[in-house]
Amino acid sequence: MKFVSTRDAAFKQYEPCEVIKAGIAPDGGLFFPTAIPKFSKYELIGMMPFSYADRASRVISAYLTDLDKADIEKSCREAYGESSFPGGAAPVVNAGGTYFLELYHGPTCAFKDMALQLMPRLLALSVKRSGAKGDAVILVATSGDTGKAALEGFADVPGTRIAVFYPTNGVSEIQKKQMCTQRGGNVAVFGVDGNFDDCQSAVKAVLCDTATQEYLKERGCFFSSANSINFGRLVPQVAYYVSASLDVGEECCVTVPTGNFGNILAAYMAKKAGAPIGRLVCASNRNNVLTDFFNTGVYDRRRKFYLTSSPSMDILISSTLERLLWLVCGPEKTARYMSELKEEGAFKVDGRTMEILRRDFAAYYADEKQVSFAIAESWRRNSYLIDTHTAAGLHAANVYRKETGDARPMLVVSTASPFKFAPAVCSALGIKAKEGFAAADALAEFTGLEIPQPIAGIRGVPDRFTQTVAPADIANAVKSFV
Repeated sequence: MKFVSTRDAAFKQYEPCEVIKAGIAPDGGLFFPTAIPKFSKYELIGMMPFSYADRASRVISAYLTDLDKADIEKSCREAYGESSFPGGAAPVVNAGGTYFLELYHGPTCAFKDMALQLMPRLLALSVKRSGAKGDAVILVATSGDTGKAALEGFADVPGTRIAVFYPTNGVSEIQKKQMCTQRGGNVAVFGVDGNFDDCQSAVKAVLCDTATQEYLKERGCFFSSANSINFGRLVPQVAYYVSASLDVGEECCVTVPTGNFGNILAAYMAKKAGAPIGRLVCASNRNNVLTDFFNTGVYDRRRKFYLTSSPSMDILISSTLERLLWLVCGPEKTARYMSELKEEGAFKVDGRTMEILRRDFAAYYADEKQVSFAIAESWRRNSYLIDTHTAAGLHAANVYRKETGDARPMLVVSTASPFKFAPAVCSALGIKAKEGFAAADALAEFTGLEIPQPIAGIRGVPDRFTQTVAPADIANAVKSFV
């Protein structure tokens, strides 16, 4: 398998190990395979008896062909073991006739664990394969969940250092506490004055800055990333959609709450690989730039930014959409669209592109009232508790089914434990308003459910990291950390 940059019309090819090590392409584009591996119906049926780890290793090995299959299999079994995912990884449950893919049973109670428990192992294998020397410096921009999941995955991993940047006022109290109390001798966490888009744009700029790259090289280090711009983050996500489609047992539509577009792109890749997946429903919150794009063909970030109860989707620049554009339009148009987005704040795709996209995608968004209603109705009807992001997904799924009459089974991706966003969930259920851990306690008492240990365990732990920087100072923060 070879990879290319989404912006390179010359189609220079890279090995998988180079792609995971580098994270982002030299021209600022994103790496993507020259072809999506296909699985026959019989190959998929053959995976049905497998454990989740073995399903994942089969999918991932099809992409990372320069890594030893036995090493990938061992890495998957270690990453998705009982110690990290009590009760199993990525279970599918049926609640009131809707399937939910629960991706929050890992060490940070969010779907990012599914990729970031495995990615450090894939990076280590890739660095060894490439012959690179020195420490990998991992930079992460986070809207809440990626940061903690990356910190947990890379903490004290030899040959790595990780710095996480989060919007100071753009994450939940529990998300912030999870990050700022992180243990490990190779980790650093910084608040950023701005929103997630400010964090992400600044981190991408630092990753591509030759002066900073040279600074690291002089100190025996090199950059990589744990955001969804790194294909090593994306490929484990493809695996859980293949696995979930097998668990449902028949062709199903899939609804994904998404901000940066990586999670739903993985579902699209699984579909193109042969998994029995029908239409993909892209669910957003009030920051509905993706909804508008799929309905109008215009991607316009020049709009009001909202802080919502689903902060992991509070994003206006969906960086991983670039890979989908490359698949549909090719590198020249993709490079032009990305340039227009950067310089003008918007771009518009042509009618042919929209025709192709609408075959596979539908898009809806949920405002705060609709999110609260979905949480309340899920609990009232089915005694099934969901978080705010999953609620946006459930709302979108319900609207899609009502508008289209599509009777195929629906799989909604459940991305986080409701206890990570306990104040908003409490409010939706009519529980007297509380904040932080008091809200988690109230939610546990009301529902009879236990607070997950990764959340309960940080109560009262003092913060290690308290520094806040401006977006323009992120490069200096990285240098001080290295």
